[in-house]
Amino acid sequence: MIKLKPKPKRKNNYCLFLCFLFCGLLLWGGCNKEEKKPPHSHPKTPKNTPPPVQKQLSSAAISVNTSYSLDFSMRKDPFKSLAPSALKPAGSGRSADLLPIQSYELSKFKVAGIIVGLKENKALVIDPSGKGYVVKQGMLIGDSEGQITRITATAIEVLEKYKDDNGRMKSRTVKLTLPKKR
Repeated sequence: MIKLKPKPKRKNNYCLFLCFLFCGLLLWGGCNKEEKKPPHSHPKTPKNTPPPVQKQLSSAAISVNTSYSLDFSMRKDPFKSLAPSALKPAGSGRSADLLPIQSYELSKFKVAGIIVGLKENKALVIDPSGKGYVVKQGMLIGDSEGQITRITATAIEVLEKYKDDNGRMKSRTVKLTLPKKR
């Protein structure tokens, strides 16, 4: 018996290569063409047409003035305080840059909560009007410019400086405690 040798697959590879080459040439040849855009043709009215009977009310014919100027001179500044005189305590000659937390007597504040943290402790104090403030060590509080020196798990210690009857500056430490649970 005679054994036939299988045909080499080179012919199939050659045909496949020619197909890819032909497709590549078609794609490459198609990309090099520059498309010419048709000129914009607007419908023109002949010069012999009579004038329109009615005015044109189209928005396209109206020229729009695009140069707007905004004038904010009559507007309020949103970052200015509404009532700077309300921040000053009555009868005090201090500057107007006081915070609302510095306009009440220290004994009028109530401690609502204390947050004990890893880095620093913070506390929530409520002023007589019912507004709450989160305070930390070093902040000023009260109308005597008291400075918070320490916040513990149960109390806030404030160092107040004041003048005594003889006019000498004295300091005292006031402790605001957290109310106990019932």
